Amino acid sequence: MSQKKAINLFTIGFTQKSAEQFFDTLMKAGVRRVIDTRLNNVSQLAGFAKRKDLEYFLRTIGNIEYVHILDLAPTQEILDNYKKKKGDWDVYEQQFLQLIRDRQIEQKISQDLLDCGCLLCSEPKPHNCHRRLVAEYLSNKWQNVKISHL
Repeated sequence: MSQKKAINLFTIGFTQKSAEQFFDTLMKAGVRRVIDTRLNNVSQLAGFAKRKDLEYFLRTIGNIEYVHILDLAPTQEILDNYKKKKGDWDVYEQQFLQLIRDRQIEQKISQDLLDCGCLLCSEPKPHNCHRRLVAEYLSNKWQNVKISHL
């Protein structure tokens, strides 16, 4: 049986980072593609990370590709229950993991797309963030994913 090629998968949140910190971190890590996992990626709160601006900055500053994959985002209901209604993280985690299991993201997302890719969302740290859940879920399914939180 042949050994699966190792996938280097990064994650990053853009809040509490300057544009300089954000883009330098991606380039130093060798990220080739940013995979936006946000449900809402055009908010005024996003600053330099609004979809069209981010796509331009990534390409121009770091020659980094941008893709937005809604299958990796929570539903509005799951997000609202956690954010707006101050829900419990454990409940959010269970609901989100069920959602990505139901969506069978491991069959929809190509391993090549994720290699040297970086899952993006807004949370500054990965602990209470769905990007970590996506990365760990895929790592468990594929057994060949090395996760680095930037």
